Amino acid sequence: MLQRFLPSSRRDFNSLSEQEILALAISSEEDDARIYLAYADGLREDYPASAKVFEEMAEEEGTHRARLIDLYKKRFGERIPLIRREHVRGYYERKPDWLVRPLGIEKVRAQAGVMEAQAHRFYLRAAQQCEDADTRRLLGELALAEAGHEAKAEELEAKHLPEEVRSAEDAVERRQFILTYVQPGLAGLMDGSVSTLAPIFATAFATQDPWTTFLVGLAASVGAGISMGFTEVASDDGVISGRGSPAKRGIVTGLMTTLGGLGHALPYLIPHFWTATIIAMIIVVIELWAIAWIQKRWMETPWSRAIFQVVLGGALVFAAGMLIGNA
Repeated sequence: MLQRFLPSSRRDFNSLSEQEILALAISSEEDDARIYLAYADGLREDYPASAKVFEEMAEEEGTHRARLIDLYKKRFGERIPLIRREHVRGYYERKPDWLVRPLGIEKVRAQAGVMEAQAHRFYLRAAQQCEDADTRRLLGELALAEAGHEAKAEELEAKHLPEEVRSAEDAVERRQFILTYVQPGLAGLMDGSVSTLAPIFATAFATQDPWTTFLVGLAASVGAGISMGFTEVASDDGVISGRGSPAKRGIVTGLMTTLGGLGHALPYLIPHFWTATIIAMIIVVIELWAIAWIQKRWMETPWSRAIFQVVLGGALVFAAGMLIGNA
């Protein structure tokens, strides 16, 4: 925020000469082609058809770059100054492929659409700022080309991504999402919600002291989260199983385990024992129903089986906690 009031080494776009505008356009096309090729490399193993789409889009950007270089050499000679988007104030930014690729194929496709729209606006503005007829014509043509890239992308997808291929790639992405995030998160939520019931409610009924119960619940939840997280990381590196990054799975598992336990521990911050206990019981019911819904939604477990498994397990642990607490 303070950068707004400090001197900046960036140039205003309006201050760029026609030579600098062409140099900026050349470097931007180089970056875009490189990003598309990086997308293609990242998608090739699991989404080969989509990788071909991005390879052809990179070729298209290479054609734009060649036309810009030809015009530049005609007007200004062989030496092209190094001007990149980060040197121009207010110029659009590009996310490196490693910030986009892990977010899924649909995210990559959407990011490509944003890139083309930004390039279209750049060429329109650049054309308005130039006076040379040949330069204005080329920039205007490239603006139209970028605007038409959405249709071009659809054409390439129709060529390389028929409906059955796209459906197969979407199924692969969904499976990867389930293996990397849903499965570990569900395991953590189940462990945190169910396994902490016994120590929390045993302490609650044994002491009838909300603060002590909260401390026990907090310790059980955090401890279970750390244990489950490290177990998930150590159990499978994801290379052979295809379950994805062990660090991601470990973080998801640990967080969901902790949240599952804290859900029915936090009510004991209320100083009135029975009020806190009733609210905790309501939250337990909500947690168990949420687990059953996730099993039905993502794991395709039948409702009856999901509810039976979760409710039975939760009821047994809750009963164990009450019996031990009242012993």
